[in-house]
Amino acid sequence: MTEADVQYPESNAAGLEVDAGVRAFGIGSASARSALLTILGEFVRPRGQAVWTSALLRALAEIGVEQKAARQAISRMAQEGLLVSERSGRRVRWSLTEEGATLLRDGADRIYGFLRAHREWDERWLVVTVAVPEAQRSLRHRLRTQLTWLGMGSPSPGLWVIPDAGKEDAVLAVLDELGLRAKAFAWVGTWVPVDDVRTLISAAWDLDELAEKYRHFTDWTTGMAPLTSAETFVAQVELVHEWRRFPFLDPDLPASLLPSDWPAVRAVDAFDASHQRWHDTAQAQWDVWAEQEGG
Repeated sequence: MTEADVQYPESNAAGLEVDAGVRAFGIGSASARSALLTILGEFVRPRGQAVWTSALLRALAEIGVEQKAARQAISRMAQEGLLVSERSGRRVRWSLTEEGATLLRDGADRIYGFLRAHREWDERWLVVTVAVPEAQRSLRHRLRTQLTWLGMGSPSPGLWVIPDAGKEDAVLAVLDELGLRAKAFAWVGTWVPVDDVRTLISAAWDLDELAEKYRHFTDWTTGMAPLTSAETFVAQVELVHEWRRFPFLDPDLPASLLPSDWPAVRAVDAFDASHQRWHDTAQAQWDVWAEQEGG
């Protein structure tokens, strides 16, 4: 039997109950590439070893990713220069390229460092204005995506703000990359109380929606109770997969600008506790599958 002959279930093989809340977010409906990145970051990169295609397909099948979508995700990541293949007869195994390893390492630093460090705010804001014509929708989208990733908010069209003057170099790098530096203006300064600062914050960021996402994540995480090692693997992958979204969604505002009962603190605690509780079992289950598929 060749690797192409191996068939894995298209739904979750770990037997988790959907209505138990384990799939409250649902990796199966998410991007196969995103799920693959989570598995590579959690289980492949730390080992520094090549992995058979069949092991990746097995792991992705366990979390509900169809085999066709899984194969396409692997192929696309290879085309992006993140994975490199090595053939052994009719079988293929994959290793992370230097670029792929760097991407995953930077992602891990962001995931596990996010909201953990306390920083003193000097009350300075970075303000950027940049005009992109409506017709250049792709450029507008790239600008919005990259500035949002840096934590900036847009209270009105063409205006971007963030209470972190230290992001100046990163913002300038984005403008240079997109060829927009000549069309932009930027300032660093303190807030002038012409209005309540909360008005600006509510216009730039939807903190109510973000707070609800944090509460949902905390309830979902603390409600999961995997029983088998396969279920624990699924739970760990889904945990990291979902947490990865928050560094993009949360601008990490200074505590003085946030509501007093901000739910991110409980969400961080829930993530850390669950990740630690499931880590050893999930890693051991990956080793079992990798060995089985390697044999």
